[in-house]
Amino acid sequence: MDNYKLFIDGKFVDAADGKTFETFDPGTGLPIATVAKAGPADAEAAIHAARRAFDSGVWSGLSPAARMAKLQDFADQIAQQGLRLAMTESMDSGQIISLTKYWPLLSISFMRNLSQTAAEQFPWQEEIPASGNVFAPGRDYIRREPIGVCAGIVPWNFPLYIAIWKLAPALIMGNTVVLKPATMTPLTAVILGEAAKAAGLPDGVLNIITGPGAELGRVLCTHPDVDKISLTGSTEVGREIMKLAADTVKKVTLELGGKSANIILDDADIDLAVEGACFGTFFHQGQVCSSGTRLLVHAGIYDQFIEKMKKRAGEFRIGYQLDPTSHLGPLVSAEQLATVENYVKIGKEEGAELITGGERAGVPGLDGGFYYKPTIFINVKNSMRIAQEEIFGPVVSVMKISDDDEAVAIANDSLYGLAGGVFSGNTARAERIAANVRTGTMWINNYHIFADFCPFGGYKQSGVGRDFGLECLHGFVQVKRVHINSMADARTNMTWSILSDNKKMAGFSYFCPTMVTAGHGSLASINKTA
Repeated sequence: MDNYKLFIDGKFVDAADGKTFETFDPGTGLPIATVAKAGPADAEAAIHAARRAFDSGVWSGLSPAARMAKLQDFADQIAQQGLRLAMTESMDSGQIISLTKYWPLLSISFMRNLSQTAAEQFPWQEEIPASGNVFAPGRDYIRREPIGVCAGIVPWNFPLYIAIWKLAPALIMGNTVVLKPATMTPLTAVILGEAAKAAGLPDGVLNIITGPGAELGRVLCTHPDVDKISLTGSTEVGREIMKLAADTVKKVTLELGGKSANIILDDADIDLAVEGACFGTFFHQGQVCSSGTRLLVHAGIYDQFIEKMKKRAGEFRIGYQLDPTSHLGPLVSAEQLATVENYVKIGKEEGAELITGGERAGVPGLDGGFYYKPTIFINVKNSMRIAQEEIFGPVVSVMKISDDDEAVAIANDSLYGLAGGVFSGNTARAERIAANVRTGTMWINNYHIFADFCPFGGYKQSGVGRDFGLECLHGFVQVKRVHINSMADARTNMTWSILSDNKKMAGFSYFCPTMVTAGHGSLASINKTA
């Protein structure tokens, strides 16, 4: 088996205590690699390396154009590792190879496009128009500066691509990073460390620690030298991150859980809608935070739609993730498989009707893999746990709706607000619904479509801040106002005059006569009293 180390201060190192752990192939249940198991001492070392690199100015002191050039080199190195990254991601996470082959390409695109935009278009310095502030005439402008040391905490469902979501904007804006991949899927993050070193990123700018999330996360989220936390994960973990970050008032970007509604209207192209519903639910075995796992289908087409969707779900080929003919691979772990099985049991107990799936899938020769069939529940009530709680598996809850208002009401009846969809032949009608659903993304006649410059994030308990687009860049800078006084003589500065001699307030009417009026509480009466 291969052995993967930590990447700290530009070097690949063992854990301080020498501990390791194994990572497993979800398609077989067998170990595929040993990985250094970082502890608190390793997290401290990574944070200190990032702090030194940031404070030295070796990265934050570069111009945006210079950083862009270095990140283009980083993207080149990711491209050279593309095939290895795709294979490793597939084996480590259970994603089908037909999907993982795209992540290096999309990662490169995101890094290149965003770094070029930051260098050429981002408002690093911005003049503030004259505000007419008579107390402090002069010039005012905004500087946008790096935050400092950023911790990126990555989930197990899309380890490579979401790692880039954390790295790219933080590095582009001049910050240094400590990256913590999920314990179950750490391998591609370490390969990114190889790419960064080959690209010549200065030591300490990117650090990668692998190991137990709770232990390492606590260090990252409470350490005084960490300035920003960016997490993609469950809402439960997000709540804990906010609590841990509160004592040192760290900035946070949190992309959290979802239980998104995918709305199928009676004027939809039914075949397109069936494909959209299946893709919205079963893509990557449903292990997607934005999945449309609450399917709201108009009564006028309900029976026909359910029949077609059931048939389509039965056509997906479930198999080993490196087999290019597989449509669906395994769930990420035995624990996640057990979670899905438990929710299916809950759905039955709640009175929902199971019409397909609801059991493990057998794959010849791979009895140790974690495979599960696409599962559809109908006659679901929105109050049921299977309709309210994030399952993170190939399970969809179908509800019948009678009109647009009911669709919006059900869609909004959730603690989440991450994404959603509408399928309709009338774009204006779909847009009215999209405008009224309280969620961070709405797709119309499509689902799960992301783009470099389109922000992604959640309302309500689905998160804080945004990934992608200029919005994510603004999340990795501090905003500083700079004021330049235009009054050469301090004796004419009214703010100082107020502190030194109240009688000089009598001259205030010269600067701002419109504010001086007769009557109680006016400056005129104040001056008279003085």
